[in-house]
Amino acid sequence: EADKRPVAAVADHFEIRDLARVEIETDHATSLILLHDPGHSLDERILREQFGP
Repeated sequence: EADKRPVAAVADHFEIRDLARVEIETDHATSLILLHDPGHSLDERILREQFGP
C-alpha cells in the first residue's frame, strides 16, 4: 500500500520521501557509555529534556 501510506526516512537531518521500502542497519563498530543518575530514571530525564522543568 505504498501509494496509500507515504513513507519518509530521516537520518542525521537527511530526509528521503515517497519510499516503498526502507532497510535500517546498525553500525556495531561504534560504542558508547550512557551515564545517568541512579536517583532519576532515564524516562524522567527524557521527558524533562523534551517538555521542560
